[in-house]
Formats: sequence, structure tokens, C-alpha cells
Amino acid sequence: QVQLVESGGGLVQAGGSLRLSCAASGRTFSSVAMGWFRQAPGKEREFVAAISWSGGRTHYADSVKGRFTISRDNAKNTVYLQMNSLKPEDTAVYYCAAPLKGRIVIPLRDYEYDYWGQGTQVTVSS
Repeated sequence: QVQLVESGGGLVQAGGSLRLSCAASGRTFSSVAMGWFRQAPGKEREFVAAISWSGGRTHYADSVKGRFTISRDNAKNTVYLQMNSLKPEDTAVYYCAAPLKGRIVIPLRDYEYDYWGQGTQVTVSS
């Protein structure tokens, strides 16, 4: 059974940092891109960041560019999201996701992903 399990969320003050982890099990994801999405209350789920299978290419939403860093450790089947300079508007449930198959272009839309974690809450206080 394939599972993606996020951890590392919590409550932090504005300007603070958090590091999210997403541990995969049930299959290896070392040959596919992985992504992070988030959903705030009353809003649609939105793309945050994605990383290619090798880690050599990354893509970020404009709202987090320069503050968040996505990385991966294929030996551990884990992807990370380092979040710095957090703002109250970053408050959301954060999800990691992976597609079923690899592709040349890094997927940026949620419908391009097949596996999803249960999410981890990030709350940034002002």
C-alpha cells in the first residue's frame, strides 16, 4: 500500500521557520517528481513547490519563491519543504503528492498527481 506521510507542521510566529517532511512507503518515488500543495480554510488547494526526480530542477509558486525550498533524499524516499520568513497568509494544511509515472515536465497542477498524503497543519501567527 502506497503511503505519503507528512510531518513537521505546527504553530509558528510570523518570520519564523518550519521544515516539513514527507516520507513515502509502499513504492519508490525516486524516478518521479514530487510536489507540495496547500489549502487554506475556504480556499482551493494551490500549488506550492515541486521537484524533479533527480532534485536538479525545482519550481515554486510566486507567493513562496525566495522563502521556501523544496528538496529530496531519494535514498530515504523523502521530500522536504523548508519554509522561512513565514507569513500569516502561509497558514494552511500542507500536502505532499506524487504522480504515478514520471514525465519530462514537472507537474504543477493537482490533477497531475495521483498519490496524496493526509496533510499537516501549518499555522503562522501575526
